[in-house]
Amino acid sequence: MKKYLLKLAVCCLALALFLPAISAASAESSGRKVDILFLHDTHSHLNSFLTVENGQDTVLGGFAKIKTLIDQVKETNPDALVLDAGDFSMGTLVQTIYHTDAAELKMLGALGCDAATLGNHEFDYRSSGLAGALNAAAESGEPVPAMVLCNIDWEAMEAEGLTQDQLLLKNAFENYGMEDYIVLTKGDVKIAVFGIFGEDSLACAPTCVLQFKDAPEAAASVVAEIKEKEEVDMIVCLSHSGTNEEESKSEDEILAKAVPEIDLIISGHTHSTLTAPICHGNTYIVSCGSYGRNLGSLSMSQQPDGRWHMEHYELLPVTETVQSDAAAQAKIDLLMEKVDSAYLSRFGYTRQQVLAQNTVAFSTSDDLYNIHTEHNLGNLLADAFAYAVNQSGDSDTHPVDVAIVPSGCVRDTFATGDITVEDVFNAYSLGIGADGIPGYPLISIYLTGAELKTGAEIDASVSDFMPSARLYLSGIHFSFNPHRLILNKVTDCYMTDEKGSRVEIEDDRLYRVVCDLYSGQMLGAVTDVSYGILSVRPKFADGTPIENIEDAIITANGQEIKAWAAIAEYLASMEDTDGDGISNVPESYASAQGRKIVENSRSIGDLLKNPNKYALIILGVLLTVLVILILLILFIVKRIRKLIRKKA
Repeated sequence: MKKYLLKLAVCCLALALFLPAISAASAESSGRKVDILFLHDTHSHLNSFLTVENGQDTVLGGFAKIKTLIDQVKETNPDALVLDAGDFSMGTLVQTIYHTDAAELKMLGALGCDAATLGNHEFDYRSSGLAGALNAAAESGEPVPAMVLCNIDWEAMEAEGLTQDQLLLKNAFENYGMEDYIVLTKGDVKIAVFGIFGEDSLACAPTCVLQFKDAPEAAASVVAEIKEKEEVDMIVCLSHSGTNEEESKSEDEILAKAVPEIDLIISGHTHSTLTAPICHGNTYIVSCGSYGRNLGSLSMSQQPDGRWHMEHYELLPVTETVQSDAAAQAKIDLLMEKVDSAYLSRFGYTRQQVLAQNTVAFSTSDDLYNIHTEHNLGNLLADAFAYAVNQSGDSDTHPVDVAIVPSGCVRDTFATGDITVEDVFNAYSLGIGADGIPGYPLISIYLTGAELKTGAEIDASVSDFMPSARLYLSGIHFSFNPHRLILNKVTDCYMTDEKGSRVEIEDDRLYRVVCDLYSGQMLGAVTDVSYGILSVRPKFADGTPIENIEDAIITANGQEIKAWAAIAEYLASMEDTDGDGISNVPESYASAQGRKIVENSRSIGDLLKNPNKYALIILGVLLTVLVILILLILFIVKRIRKLIRKKA
């Protein structure tokens, strides 16, 4: 009997030891698997491009190389899903045929992209541009991705009566076949894919005429519809909302927590490079960075409860070591030839034309966005605007006093070596003018000296909350202390004359300021971030307020002065110091020029000196609150003492 009990105990122990392994094996074998490849924020970077990464000149990206990587994955799994989360346009010369040829959508189709959504930059060429791109893609007969976007508020717009532009887009969406969501079958897995357009995306699309529903509410509604109508295994969201280091402002993390039924969020808009997924509950959030530098790759397996587990996740670098797919590159080359003939010819340029030779190590576009200080790239671009307008012979004979470049418009930097027309366009590529020709035009406005100082304070106080509004200047110098009270961070602001001598700014005098059209369109958004406290009002030379910012567009010889063309003209005008017939970027740009000085002092004297009216208001409010608190405490103490005396 004892031997029998001993054998039984041994069997039970063995069973207990092996049951977890058996259970795990059962779960693994019963679960479905799916491979997903993804992109976002490629911004017309169909070709590989030369840029600066970690201080090194580097060639990155290119759809022909991405096609090679996709094909390698599909050799193992032909059913791999390929997705794009928006901002596939606006960033290189290819965008100049976006509205006529839909080059970006056709190349996504050539990659085998199954579905995509819209980003804010798809609206840069206004309603007619986006409608043109969608119609051209739909009517091309070439493979293009399905388009999904679920939170356009057509009901609200139709209740108000559709405008001409809204109707134009509605018809284009229908012609293309845009849906709230689609269901794709990959192997034995049915996947619902829907799209979302985020709050910050809308704020960054000043020419967008559409209204949108709250993203989490719309996502919850479409997920409920999917669950009711479709028998799917997985739900994927293509979101152009983005993530943020501050979780409370991270729109896609908010979405993941609000709609936990979503299995996977492909997160675009913020250009985030997530080397590991963000996970909230059973929802994964992934991002692979911008400009096609990486191809996102992941594998997921379905668990017994129906949810999905991330088995593998990596970002595949798109570098020079990746061989280009010949057919894809041939298609891109044909598109680039059309860019030369259809666009650049009107400016007298070709894309490979060398404008200048460069030995200066310029800041990157990310530096301008993320590091709050003076940057030589910003200085050069602002100088270019001032130079081109002063040389243009436009109707306003007053020389430029100040030129402004916001970080949000700078898309790339200049590597050492030859700077070509294509490099310049890639660096400042966004937008379209009132003339319908790609490229933001420059505008000329007048601001008072007091408003110029306000502009410096906007940069110092507001741009930490809105990094795309960091300002780089020509003609004005200022210093600021980031540790001072908000709205009172600027400690000095002045101009210089041709000899470099200091010139004080007169508060009531009007100064001529040039910037690009987008900067003018975004003035309202900057004002909103400061709750209306910091605001500037663009004016004509006679002081009359400008009601329509497009009235301030600068033209010369009957043509708008495009921002990128101004930069090209400036580079070509530089002195040829080595006598080879090509301009050379002067070494003066290798060092700071004192245009924006950061004072990192925490001394009491430096923090409180020269308070402006905003500081006095803030200090007054703080003192009032302090006095109220003291009086409240005294009142409470008095009441307590009175109660104690009563009890005694």
